[in-house]
Amino acid sequence: MAAVTPLIADARQARPLRSVARAARAFPFFFLLFFIVLPAMAGGDSERLVAETATGAHVFRIELARTPRERAKGLMFRRELAADAGMLFDFQREETIAMWMKNTYVSLDMIFLSRQGKVVSIAADATPLSEAVISSGQPAYAVLEVPAGTAHRIGAAVGDLFRHPIFKP
Repeated sequence: MAAVTPLIADARQARPLRSVARAARAFPFFFLLFFIVLPAMAGGDSERLVAETATGAHVFRIELARTPRERAKGLMFRRELAADAGMLFDFQREETIAMWMKNTYVSLDMIFLSRQGKVVSIAADATPLSEAVISSGQPAYAVLEVPAGTAHRIGAAVGDLFRHPIFKP
């Protein structure tokens, strides 16, 4: 009987094939990590919002919550939020808006905005983990959540203009 010639004669040449096979088995893990888990931990893509107050223009990196699911989750379970970061909740129509802090560990300021991007009311220093309802008190189109103390720090007041593509001045 003739000896069967191995496809790879040298064991050293087999290592790259084993590495490729190992990498192929690990692909689902890396796909999940880089395309699902890490973006979710980072909070998604950030956009730019500019607040124009008596103290000048203030730029924020914000996440946009447009869908009911995104708005329901909001900033829940976050343990920190950068001073120039926030989340803009787009309700897509003007109405009295009710928010809460359920499962939200970071104290927040909620800045309620009109369709034109003007401040209609501010709820400062919302209590973390509270289920108390925080109302806009009048019709609003969107809510900007930022770290507690931000509204005071930037001098935000009713009537100030916030600029972002969702607003139609």
